[in-house]
Amino acid sequence: MKLSDFDFDLPEDLIATRPARPRSSARLLVAQGDAIHDAIVRDLPDWLQPGDRLVLNDTRVIPARLSGRRHRDSVQGPVTAGIEATLLEPQADGTWTALLKPLRKLREGEEVVFSDALSARLERVEDGQGYLRFNLAGEDFDAALAQAGAMPLPPYIAARREADEQDKTDYQTVWARHAGAVAAPTASLHFDEQLLQALQDRGVGFTHVTLHVGAGTFLPVKVEDVTTHRMHAEWGRVSEQAADEIAAAKAAGGRVIPVGTTALRLIESAARNGKIAPWEGETDIFIYPGFTFNVADALMTNFHLPKSTLLMLVSALMGRDRIGLIYDHAVAERYRFFSYGDASLLIP
Repeated sequence: MKLSDFDFDLPEDLIATRPARPRSSARLLVAQGDAIHDAIVRDLPDWLQPGDRLVLNDTRVIPARLSGRRHRDSVQGPVTAGIEATLLEPQADGTWTALLKPLRKLREGEEVVFSDALSARLERVEDGQGYLRFNLAGEDFDAALAQAGAMPLPPYIAARREADEQDKTDYQTVWARHAGAVAAPTASLHFDEQLLQALQDRGVGFTHVTLHVGAGTFLPVKVEDVTTHRMHAEWGRVSEQAADEIAAAKAAGGRVIPVGTTALRLIESAARNGKIAPWEGETDIFIYPGFTFNVADALMTNFHLPKSTLLMLVSALMGRDRIGLIYDHAVAERYRFFSYGDASLLIP
């Protein structure tokens, strides 16, 4: 299975830099059986059945991108340097791993000041990542980060514009609960309260799980034989209640439909023995064609990058040839791609 098998031509003007407003006004491509239908996200209840269960990732994206300055004394006098930090994940010792630019301008033990309230000391560097110890913790840290930080927009958006205050709302789901992600579960961004109510009225159930999406989700695949690619690890949790709800839905004949690839990867991680069970830990599950799905019956997701692990995931669900036709249709009909783009409902 070659990386080139998952390539396609995507016009750059189809890459969305802002979401649809209202959220549920985004377009929805429905691929069911051999048919492809063009719809709107607010039409989702029409495509689901009473007893179906949507699995929702309730992670909360933190404003993980920080701009600060390092101050250093020299024989010529005080010297300052701008430092950009993208927080990755908290460590057990209280530090945060972070990508630092330019890393060469920062020494271990030096402090970076991000705002009047927030600063951090570089404790060490390992594998190109810095370990930062902040001057605040708990709620004080959360409050200072909310003031100083910007949302960590994906590279393909950040290359076109800087994050702004609107992104702090746009790049967060309406049900976000547990802080820890540095990337959004983007298929979930299409839901608003009106759509959730319409789905509930239709008899569709909701189950919340948590997977803290990491920056590794944007890392490119660099091997030609995709089966040798190693996925980044992300922390997730499927509670006993969530596992029971999913199992009950399947037992009653309902379909289990993750909203987003993160929710799908998590529930399949929790069902490696064939059945869904409570689960907590780090998962590096890599789903590509040939994978056996134990839980997911369908998937709601956005449109993904060429040669990406997410394109491989949807190809595993629908088949490579079928995904090729679906994406050809999406490009021809000018669906908007990637994190702020339109959605698809993929029903094998």
